[in-house]
Amino acid sequence: MRRWLAFISALALAFSCAGCGAGAPSPQAEAGGTEEPLVLTVVTSYGSDDGNRASFEKAVAAYEAATGVQVRDNSATSNEGWKAKVLTDFETGSEPDVLFFFTNADADPLTNAGRVVSIEEIREQYPDYASNMKSSMLAEAADGRHYAVPGSGYWEGLYVNKKVLSACGVAMPGPDYTWEQFLADCDAIKAQGYTPIACSLFEVPHYWFEFCVMNNGTLADHLDVPRVDESGALVMDEAAEKWIAALEDIRLLYQRGYFPANTLTATDAETVGMFADGEAAFLIDGSWQMGYFAERHAEDLADYAVAYVPAKGARKATEAIGGISMGYFITRKAWNNEEKRDAAVAFVSQLTSDEVLSTFVRTEVTALTDGARPEGLNSLEQSAADVNAHLTGVTGAVQDCITPEAKSELFAGIQKVVTGRMTAEEAVRAAAGRDRQ
Repeated sequence: MRRWLAFISALALAFSCAGCGAGAPSPQAEAGGTEEPLVLTVVTSYGSDDGNRASFEKAVAAYEAATGVQVRDNSATSNEGWKAKVLTDFETGSEPDVLFFFTNADADPLTNAGRVVSIEEIREQYPDYASNMKSSMLAEAADGRHYAVPGSGYWEGLYVNKKVLSACGVAMPGPDYTWEQFLADCDAIKAQGYTPIACSLFEVPHYWFEFCVMNNGTLADHLDVPRVDESGALVMDEAAEKWIAALEDIRLLYQRGYFPANTLTATDAETVGMFADGEAAFLIDGSWQMGYFAERHAEDLADYAVAYVPAKGARKATEAIGGISMGYFITRKAWNNEEKRDAAVAFVSQLTSDEVLSTFVRTEVTALTDGARPEGLNSLEQSAADVNAHLTGVTGAVQDCITPEAKSELFAGIQKVVTGRMTAEEAVRAAAGRDRQ
C-alpha cells in the first residue's frame, strides 16, 4: 500500500503516547525533506461541548504524530443546523475529506450523488478496510452498498437529577414507570419550584418526540411513518394517529408548565446546563452526554443517574431507542486525490480501530467484531449499564426514516403545535408532505 498505510501499525502506539511527546516519525522526517505537510480536512459532530471531544482530540493527535499529516478539524455540535451546513458544503464543493455523519436518510443526498465512496470500492485497493466491523451492522444505502464505517453506537434514555428528586420527595423511576406516575411526579417537582423537564423545543424536540411516538404505538411499528395521498391529504392510518397523539402529549407537557419557561428560545446547551446545575429533574438525551457530565460536572456526578423513560399504552418502560446511527465517510473529493486517499483511509482506520473506539464506547452499542473494552465505569455510566441490562427491546429512531426536509418541517411544527398556532394533524400532514417530495 502507499506510504500513509505503512504507518497504520504505528497508530496504536502513537495513540497510547499522544500528549506525552512520543509518536512515530512523519514521512517527511524519515525522508529528511522539508515539504509542506499534507492537510486532511475532517468534519465530525465531536464539537467542543460533546462528551467524546477529549477522546477524539487524543485520537487525532495520535494520527498526526504517526503520519505527519495535519488535520484541519471543522467539527461542531450535531443539530439540525449542523446537518444542513454539511449538506450545503457538499452542494458548494466545500466538502471535507473525511466526514463523520449520520448513516440514515440524512446521508441520501451524499450517496445518491456519488459524493462519498463505498466501502466496497475502497476495499478494492485496501482489502482490510473496516475488517474489524460486523458486516451485519454496516448501514446499507439505497443502492445496496455500504459507505460508512460505524463509530460508537448510542442509546436514548432518561437522565435524572437525584438531588432534585430527593428535594421534591419523588422516587427514582423504575422499570415499571408509567406516564401517569411521571405526570404526578412533574406536578410535585413543579410545586417545589423546580423545572420538571430540561428540554429545548427550539433546538432538540426530537428526543421527547421519539418516546412519545413509542408511547402511542409499539416497538414493532415504531419505524412506520405517516404518508399523504396523491392529493396531499394525510392518510389517517395507525402511523399518522400515533404521531398526532405524540404531538398532543408534548403539547400537554408544555401546557402544564413542565418545560423551561424559555423552552421555545433556549439552546440545548442551556437546558442541559439547567439539569446539570440542579434546576431541573428530568432530561431525555443520549449516551453521548455521558462524557459531558464526567468532564464538566465530575464533582456532582453522584447526583445524576440514568433511569427508565415513562411508558403508556402497549410500550413498556424497558423498551428504548438505540443503535448505531453515525459513521465515517470518505468523500469522492479526497478519494480522487492520491495522497489524500491514503491519508483518509489511514485516518478512518485509526478512528475506528478497536483500541480507539474503546475510548468512545462505554455503555453504547458497538459494531466491533471483538467488542469494545471500556475500563472503570463511573457511577453515572454504571447506572446506564444497569438500565440497559434490563431493556426488553430496542429500536432505531423513527426520525432517521424521514428526509431532512420532513424532519425540519416536523420539528418546526412542534413549536407551533404547543403554542396553538397549528394542530397536531396539520403538523404531521406538513411533515409527511415534505417526506413525499
